[in-house]
Amino acid sequence: MFRILALLFLVVPILEIYIIIQVGSLVGGWNAIGLMILISIVGAWMVRREGLSLIGRIQRQLSEGSLPTKELVDGLLVATAGALMLTPGFLTDAFGLFCLFPPTRAIIRTVLIARFAGRVQVAGAGFGGFGTGGPGGPADTGFTGFTGGFRVGGDIVDVGEATVQPDDDDGPIELGPPS
Repeated sequence: MFRILALLFLVVPILEIYIIIQVGSLVGGWNAIGLMILISIVGAWMVRREGLSLIGRIQRQLSEGSLPTKELVDGLLVATAGALMLTPGFLTDAFGLFCLFPPTRAIIRTVLIARFAGRVQVAGAGFGGFGTGGPGGPADTGFTGFTGGFRVGGDIVDVGEATVQPDDDDGPIELGPPS
């Protein structure tokens, strides 16, 4: 993974500079800069519009009592699109637009969900009545902290009831019994 990121951090800027030079030679240097600024402004507006729409859909899903998994992946893609749209260059803008438009975002979302679906799964997790049938439902235990477990590889790690308590020396966070 580190090698892929290192390669991307070397190759993408070189490609961006090459494309900017090519576009600048076709339309002029100032026009190329103006075009990048215009694309960034339009991209920021589109990110804001899509982000607000996603927030509404996430709130609707939560009020219905279901987990907004597709909407959360879409939110990650819209945030990625925003970062790419604000990065100067035509290549990053093109990929940002690809993450921003709903039809192409659905393709990327499907690929991401298929790729990472088997890696992390929540098994029986709940926070009191949230997502467990509501208050008074069959799994309503009141809020005492995280209950349930999670899957790592093929093993389910049961955390029981626990609260997250940071270490005093700013070290790693430890899970411990409820206080």
